Amino acid sequence: MHRFLNATYKAAGMFSAFLILAICLLISAQIVLNGMGRLMPGLLPSTIPSYADFAGFMLAGATFLAMAYTLRSGGHIRVNLVVQNLSPRMTLIAEFLTLAVASAFVGYALFFSVALMLESLHYSDVSNGIIPVPLWLTQSAMTFGIGLLLVALLHTLVDLITTGTSVLNTPDEV
Repeated sequence: MHRFLNATYKAAGMFSAFLILAICLLISAQIVLNGMGRLMPGLLPSTIPSYADFAGFMLAGATFLAMAYTLRSGGHIRVNLVVQNLSPRMTLIAEFLTLAVASAFVGYALFFSVALMLESLHYSDVSNGIIPVPLWLTQSAMTFGIGLLLVALLHTLVDLITTGTSVLNTPDEV
């Protein structure tokens, strides 16, 4: 199960990176079209319809899909000012409490993210750009990312309990 979850986190992180690349390509194409429209008016369309909407949807997807991978790879910013002065036992307790509270908050966010996605699906909500995009489709990436973050938090909490050692600290942290 551990290997499957790590592969899932990595796949979500890679898909997140793909979405960032797609944003770069989309915005670059829009810049080229703007330039071509000024140099040779009428030859090509000067804009990609709803490109800003698509870039925003991809950014939201990339952000939420990367969270679980970032947590498990130790990439989140930590403030060790308090933790570095705690005993090893108190560090474990602090990490346990942090992971438990974070899991509760992320579970709460997941509940309402699912509710929002289902409401958008029920009412057939679409984006208000030139190209109408079903909002449930874009919200599903956010919901999946939040759900995966909850799994990663619980996975990390189980690792903390089973190993009895700090799982969030890395030796190179400052």
